[in-house]
Amino acid sequence: MELQKTILVVDNEPEFLESLRRTLEAKGYRVVTASSKAQAKEIVSHGQFDALILGTLTPRGDAFAFHQWLKQNPTTKELPFLVIDARPERRLLEGWRRDEGMQLEADDYVAKPIEPAMLVPRIQRLLERAPERIKVLVVDDHTVVREGIRAVLMLQRDMEVVGEAVDGRDAVQKALELLPDVIVMDIVMPTMGGLEAAKEICRAYPKAKVLILTQYDDKENLLAAAQAGAYGFIPKRAASSKLVAGIRTVYQGQYFEPIIAA
Repeated sequence: MELQKTILVVDNEPEFLESLRRTLEAKGYRVVTASSKAQAKEIVSHGQFDALILGTLTPRGDAFAFHQWLKQNPTTKELPFLVIDARPERRLLEGWRRDEGMQLEADDYVAKPIEPAMLVPRIQRLLERAPERIKVLVVDDHTVVREGIRAVLMLQRDMEVVGEAVDGRDAVQKALELLPDVIVMDIVMPTMGGLEAAKEICRAYPKAKVLILTQYDDKENLLAAAQAGAYGFIPKRAASSKLVAGIRTVYQGQYFEPIIAA
């Protein structure tokens, strides 16, 4: 199932914002809106988006300031976006200044007035340039571990944490509900361990690639993980240097060392 694209729309005109939201949602997109620079920065800090529509903001200069903030942020500097400039009669109040326009790094540019429906083809082209994101399910019985993994993955433009599970049984259920591409799985958990969960997931939903992340990195568990169908095995002490690479590798259907291919 294709991941629903998420678009952030920022604009200070409530009617235009609502009209564009309805238009895009009718096309199957998930839309998040903001009406100020501060609100937009807060939303971007806690979410991941496939594209941004940056409309008019007041006071004049806020749209440019938000643009500069995005370009300095490692997680958003490559985000595809379209700029909608102010109407000619409003340009001195909320439009882009000449010097700001010369520093603009947008993928597309239009000016009001414009009908939201006219923006749809431009936004579709914008999304075609956006990289696909790897859907990740994080499974660990420790909240702090799940939060740490989520924080790291949120910094990756090509990844999205679609859910968390607290044990193996929860992981099996979430895997079938959320259809993740990669499942980062601990081994020792209450109710059902990660190896048993990996077996069930590989049988019921083989498209998901299980990547074991554990502190119990002995040879016995390594072999058991391979036999359960896992595509990778990473000791938790090496997570900071190998987790992101491991997720990208198993997503491609390749085994991540030192897993033993079953």
